[in-house]
Amino acid sequence: MTDAPARQRNWREAAAVYLRPQAIALLFLGFSAGLPFLLVFSTLSAWLTDAGVSRSAIGFFSWVGITYSVKVFWAPVVDRLPLPLLTRLLGKRRSWMLLAQAGIACGLLVMARLDPAGALQWFALAAVAVAFCSATQDIAIDAYRIECAEQEAQGALSATYIFGYRLALLVAGAGALFIADLWSWEAAYLAMAALMGVGVLTTLAVREPDHEAEGATRPLEERVERFLLRNAHLPAWQKRAGAWLIDAVICPFVDFFQRNGWFALWVLLLIGCYRISDITMGVMANPFYLDLGFSKSEIAGVSKVFGFFLSIAGSFVGGLLVMRYGLAGPLLLGAVLVAGTNLLFALLAQVGPDLRMLAVVISADNLSGGLANAAFIAYLSSLTHRAYTATQYALFSSIMTLPGKFVGGYSGVVVDAAGYAPFFIYAALLGIPAILLAYYVARRPAPAVERVPPAGQGAERK
Repeated sequence: MTDAPARQRNWREAAAVYLRPQAIALLFLGFSAGLPFLLVFSTLSAWLTDAGVSRSAIGFFSWVGITYSVKVFWAPVVDRLPLPLLTRLLGKRRSWMLLAQAGIACGLLVMARLDPAGALQWFALAAVAVAFCSATQDIAIDAYRIECAEQEAQGALSATYIFGYRLALLVAGAGALFIADLWSWEAAYLAMAALMGVGVLTTLAVREPDHEAEGATRPLEERVERFLLRNAHLPAWQKRAGAWLIDAVICPFVDFFQRNGWFALWVLLLIGCYRISDITMGVMANPFYLDLGFSKSEIAGVSKVFGFFLSIAGSFVGGLLVMRYGLAGPLLLGAVLVAGTNLLFALLAQVGPDLRMLAVVISADNLSGGLANAAFIAYLSSLTHRAYTATQYALFSSIMTLPGKFVGGYSGVVVDAAGYAPFFIYAALLGIPAILLAYYVARRPAPAVERVPPAGQGAERK
């Protein structure tokens, strides 16, 4: 993946990427993507608690989040299925973005008009609909982000997307709670539904990316169709349906392994390992702060507010480094920093409730996490083919979080058995495979992926 840009950019040229229309658009699209997330998670749990819903029922509502983890199953539909009228008017990506945003807004309006205590089943169905549309919007926005700019700009686009996403989390979290406290939960969810207009207006304003590269995969699809359907004695319409499913579902994975060969297994292993250290540590972060003796106000001020701005700063630095130096160096640097900052938590466990030390640790953790996240998203984006962007990226993003969530489930067991300091050392050690894999992958030239220059940039890149 030794993929340094063809022309080395200076810092001023690298920073100029944040002024591109695509980067500004991703800020607002990130806001649209982040807004529904808490409205079907922690903010929703607070509403259900206020409504007197049982703790068991509230726990079952957490299953709504499974929708985000299994979006890879309908990503091929978003990649290939045109929407009547909308696709002709807006294009493939923008049509799905608009449909998903309309679905989220309608779902939030339905939730606002229902009483959770009196119509819990219908309320749950509305929440599932919001989560499904939100995951669909994520698929379409990720595909748009990858296709609207060249590979070296992906770190910067990821940074502005993350910034918008984090702002939306503040609005849907603290903002919704504030509105509910002043007026009502109905008013809070009505306000959130109205704010989905940010995404709608952005979708209507941006330009659809080019899709000419899709024709490059047609020979591959024909070969796979012949191999799988050559002995199938089926009616013509069934063969057409089978061919569509093969092209949409099977060929994205065949394409990835064809371009990478056996090296694809190392790439997938890196994707699965890269965030294990970060996710495992994060499970025990808040219990650690409380058990160490910090007050809730101190945790909120340093971890949530101060940490928020440091995380955004890390994302922008990561995007800048990717634009300046390419993917390999920032990806490896992020893996080293994320594992290394876990050792600072082990040091804090020995020092005790020192507020200045907490600020140092939180600063390092959020800066490194933001940098690594921006570089890693840019790396995942570089692995996709433009003909299968949505399907392949949905697969990568699912693999990215599932191993970390599984290993993180045992975090409490390690803390109970050994204490916090050994736990954070253990979390740092979990980052070593990611460091070694990032170094190994970085030494290999990136496979060629046919990409069409984004609209308006063709002359610039020739």
